[in-house]
Amino acid sequence: MSFTTRAVGQPNTLDYRVFVEKDGKIVSPFHDIPLFADEANGIYNMVVEIPRWTNAKMEISKEDPLNPIKQDTKKGKLRYVRNAFPHHGYIWNYGALPQTWEDPNQTNSDTKCVGDNDPIDVCEIGEAIGHVGQVKQVKILGVMALIDEGETDWKVLAIDVNDPLAAKMNDVEDIERYMPGLLHATNEWFRIYKIPDGKPENQFAFGGE
Repeated sequence: MSFTTRAVGQPNTLDYRVFVEKDGKIVSPFHDIPLFADEANGIYNMVVEIPRWTNAKMEISKEDPLNPIKQDTKKGKLRYVRNAFPHHGYIWNYGALPQTWEDPNQTNSDTKCVGDNDPIDVCEIGEAIGHVGQVKQVKILGVMALIDEGETDWKVLAIDVNDPLAAKMNDVEDIERYMPGLLHATNEWFRIYKIPDGKPENQFAFGGE
């Protein structure tokens, strides 16, 4: 199943939109892309919202028709993630699992917090830098439970199945084995990335494991 993208407008503007297409027809990255690329082998689809090393806070719009990816705003201004030393922008290809949603009306029994009203987030750790709207096929290696301003915000750790290391990696221990330091950097990034904006440090459930 092959997907392409169609960009409308200029990046870093309020009007910029990236639509996902299949066979030349616009589809919703929220509703129309299957969660599984190969369910029998545990391969998932993920939609790249924010390519690695970039700062613009791009996300699937739940409200707009066909759910294009657009830059988030606050008080009418475009949002960017600040660089939190020593990191630059997002340190993985960041995106979402299609056909998922974290329910803001349901309290998770483990985290004791409600969902964040968004699709489940994915940090894709492969070496290739993605592009906005790209649909990657990924293998899930683990998950972290971020507590972000009182809401449960699951962060799935995954790798592109086409990455040279994908065949060797099956769980979080393999991340540390083949990409030493990345788990620590990921935990640190999520804890501190809002501090430059004057917000408190985020917390993790399960002691950050």
